[in-house]
Amino acid sequence: QVQLVESGGGLVQAGDSLRLSCTASGRTVTTRLMGWFRQPPGKEREFLAQIAWRENATYYRDHVKDRFLISGDSAKNTVFLFMNSLKPEDTAIYYCAAAITSRAYDLWGQGTQVTVAS
Repeated sequence: QVQLVESGGGLVQAGDSLRLSCTASGRTVTTRLMGWFRQPPGKEREFLAQIAWRENATYYRDHVKDRFLISGDSAKNTVFLFMNSLKPEDTAIYYCAAAITSRAYDLWGQGTQVTVAS
């Protein structure tokens, strides 16, 4: 059984920075993609960023690419999301996801709450 374990969420002030971490634990797997999504209160889940290990390429949602940075270590199946200049509208549950059997996300973390106070 493989699980994604996220950490790093919390309550911060507007303008602060935060780093989220996610690691795939359990049996040994090879992840094709790892990414971050979020679900603001009362809204649908949205894509934020992903990293494709084989291509060593990153992709971002347009409205966060100037403030968020995704990085990681494929050998450790670990991905980070560095978030800068946080705004109250960044308040959401942040989810880590991994694509293992194909290039579609098929494994999700439990989510970590990020709250940005104004």
